[in-house]
Order: sequence, then C-alpha cells, then structure tokens
Amino acid sequence: MPQNKKETKKIVLTGGHAGSTAYAVVHELKNDKTIDWQTHWVGTAIAVEGKVFPTYEKEVLPQVGVCFHHVVTGRLQRKFTLWTIPSLLKIPLGFFQSLLLLIKLRPKIVLSFGGFAAFPIVVSAWILRIPVIIHEQTMLAGLANRLSAPFAKHIALARKNSVKYFPEKKCHLVGNPLAPEVVQIKSKQELHKTPVLLITAGSRGAVKINKLISEILKELLHDFVVIHQTGITQFHKFETKRENLKDNFKKKYTVYGFVKPWEWYEVWNKVDMIVSRAGANAVSEIIYTKRPSILIPLTINDEQAGNAEFAKNFGIARVLEQKNTSADDLLKEIHKLKKDWNKIVGRVKDKKSPDVSGAKNLVNLIKKELL
Repeated sequence: MPQNKKETKKIVLTGGHAGSTAYAVVHELKNDKTIDWQTHWVGTAIAVEGKVFPTYEKEVLPQVGVCFHHVVTGRLQRKFTLWTIPSLLKIPLGFFQSLLLLIKLRPKIVLSFGGFAAFPIVVSAWILRIPVIIHEQTMLAGLANRLSAPFAKHIALARKNSVKYFPEKKCHLVGNPLAPEVVQIKSKQELHKTPVLLITAGSRGAVKINKLISEILKELLHDFVVIHQTGITQFHKFETKRENLKDNFKKKYTVYGFVKPWEWYEVWNKVDMIVSRAGANAVSEIIYTKRPSILIPLTINDEQAGNAEFAKNFGIARVLEQKNTSADDLLKEIHKLKKDWNKIVGRVKDKKSPDVSGAKNLVNLIKKELL
C-alpha cells in the first residue's frame, strides 16, 4: 500500500538571540510524520551593530534546511553609541521589508522567539491576518515579546512565572525546546581525574567573563582542562594567548569562537563543570545535563538574572554578580564548585528537567492552531 503523501505547510520563524531554540524546533518539524514543513527564518544577518560577524541563525539554520531571509532591523540600544542613530533609523525600513516579505512568502503561521528582530515580523503578520505564536524563553519577559503579545494568537511559555506578563488566556506552558543532541547527553556520575571546565557565553561571547578568565587562565590550567568558547569577536585574541602558553598548558586549553550545534554538544558531553552567562538556552541545557555551574548574568539584564535564579533553585548552579566579582573571586568559586561537585550532582540526580518535551509541545501547539 502506498503511503499517504504528507501535507505541505509553510512556516516563518523569527527572533533575536534564539538560534539554539529555533534549531531544536526545526528538528522537531523535520521529524513530523504528517506535515512537510517548508521552514523560513526572517531576521538579521549581522550579530553586532557596526561589525560584519554573522548571526548564529545566519550561520547555522541554512545548514539544516531553513531558508534564511535578511531584513534590516533597528533596535533600542541600552547605551548611546556611534551606531545608535543609524540603528533607530532602520526601524521603519525593517517594518516595510517585513511586510513585503510576508506578502511574498504567505506562510500559514509565524513563530516568534522575541528580540528586536522579531517585532516587525509579528506586526506585519497580524496586518496580513497570519496567526502568530510567541515563545518566551525566560523567567521574566523580554520587551519585544511584551510589545508583541497583543498581536499574537498564542503565547508559549518556558516558565510558568512568565504568565503574569501576558494575557493569561493566551498562555500555554510548553518548556524550552532542547536540541536533539542535548537530549542524548547523559548526566555525569563522577568527575574526571583532571576536571574539564567549560567557559561559555554563546556565539557572541562575553567580554567581562573573558577578561576574568584571561587573568586566571594559568592558575586554572594547573588543575583543570579548560574548553573556552570565547565568542566570534575575541577568538583570535585567545587563540594567540594559547599559542604563547607552555606545551603542558597548551594541550589542556582548547579555544573556540563559534561552534555549530551538532559539534558543540560533542564538546558539552565532555565537560564536568561550566562557567557561563545565564541565557535561557544555556540554563536549560545545564539543568537537563545536570552539569554543576557558575552563572554570571548580565548586570543590566533582568531576564538573565531570572534564568540564573531558576538554575540556582533547581540546585545545579551558583550565581555571581558581575559587578562584584573579581578574577580571584571567580577562581575561588571554581575550586569550591570542584570540591562540592559530588554533593551537587547527588542533590539533583532525581530531578527532572521541565524542558524534556519542550520542542514537541511547541510544535504540537503550532499544529493545533492550523487544524
């Protein structure tokens, strides 16, 4: 008997700083047994205003079958820089481009992960009567998602605390989508003889964390194998630093700028301990894989502070304030984390991540809207 042909539907994904979440959702869409999804991503191709570094979405999503569309996006910056005025002037152009692109694509649905890049797409979809689903990844709620909420049909939440920021009747608790490679990683039962420490802050990196690590790198290499994901803007600086180390330290220090997700989780699988920012995706992965961690949220970013608190309450992470943390403080906390590793792992071994079915739950919500 011939198999029934799958129905074809077109979906647009959009957002800022949400490449990992989108990657997980794309994989779930590809595994759909009933619908052949034509997947498009609409967003910016440039990661840092005024520089030429590509975004995670531009770099990764086309390699997993997503058609990428660049639109000009402006943003409200937290501090005035040389690029503040040009960025603001891009906002009207971004709305115009978004509207034209959605008229051309005519997707059945738009899924937004928030961020400055998503808002023009959401409003344009609402004008064209295309259903919009928003996914909020954090404990709190980003400004773009709060502004987008009136234009959305459904609001998918990773954390139930976020419901207070949105109309409750629109909200659905789904969790944070996890990449299939993450789901395959097992929690560790024992520490390596020389513990493997991962320093990371996402594809854009974190200048403050990198600075702290730079000051204590040699001390760390006495006692740890260090894997350092610096971000694309600082990779060459730390690559040079590695080349100048003695051979016994050099072989214990690996530097990455940007790593594709299907390769990144091979790295993650090796590590015992983590020092990281407190982005929603990083926190979800830390909780699921149960890697004892030190989180240093952005001082000005309440969303990251909320994410970090969630991981702390789960029992897997300690939280340091960026403005009050010196390099020596961080070094002491890393050694303390090593000392307490068995206690921490034992404390969370029977706890279940709330994100296990995040990707499936979100895709089911999308399909339910289209039925």
